[in-house]
Amino acid sequence: MAKRKRTQNASVPDERTQNTLLPQKKHYRQRAHANPFSDHTLDYPSAPEHIDWAADHFPAFSGTGKTPEFADVGCGFGGLLITLAPLFPDTLMLGMEIRVQVTQYVQDRITALRATSSVASTSTLTPTAYQNVSVVRANAMKFLPNYFSKHSLSSLFFLFPDPHFKSRKHKARIISPTLLAEYAYVMRPGGIVYTITDVRDLHDWMRSHLDAFPLFESVDEETLRLEGKGPILDAVYTSTEEGKKVERNKGEKWLACFRRIEATRRN
Repeated sequence: MAKRKRTQNASVPDERTQNTLLPQKKHYRQRAHANPFSDHTLDYPSAPEHIDWAADHFPAFSGTGKTPEFADVGCGFGGLLITLAPLFPDTLMLGMEIRVQVTQYVQDRITALRATSSVASTSTLTPTAYQNVSVVRANAMKFLPNYFSKHSLSSLFFLFPDPHFKSRKHKARIISPTLLAEYAYVMRPGGIVYTITDVRDLHDWMRSHLDAFPLFESVDEETLRLEGKGPILDAVYTSTEEGKKVERNKGEKWLACFRRIEATRRN
């Protein structure tokens, strides 16, 4: 009997090879949440201009002068970043995660995806797929302006953040009047803040604080989809571990999006 010829290019990794290269979460055990007020012994830049983004994070973009435009605060296992990276190949994206093992998982995941996609010549992915995404271990509540300069971000994501249910813990919530001033500083006018949660109380909290802040205005989902942001919204809903867990449990998701506006547009 004649042997069946292989139709797949030998240099293209099959699904089994890709699954072997990708890290497995079971090797990166970590608590679900971390106290943002604790001393986590973090290294952080003194200012955004002191970061060599090309050398340390995005070597494929060396010489372009590009800096991150999308930031996922509390990126978890990187689901949003990995989903958006091929959709916006020319946009640099940075995940910020405070937990050691989770950050390491995302770093290893990006490294593996870069390695497999670089040889996938017959794939729909480009040879530079996932070169536009990276992650840092950082406490965004303390050091966000150390990473991003004024008006540098076009999208800022807060997806299924820690709800901190107890009233005495509300000060640890990622949305607060003080922190909103920093978010407004790094967001460019017209940029969008995306929030989503399965906790109605937290949704109301985030929405009310953002709505009260003078440099943000609410924008509905329909408007954003008409503006071409449908792929981003779809990823916000479905790409994260928490989002998938909510779906499995048949829970409800609460979305709230806000646009950064010019200071003169609101009284």
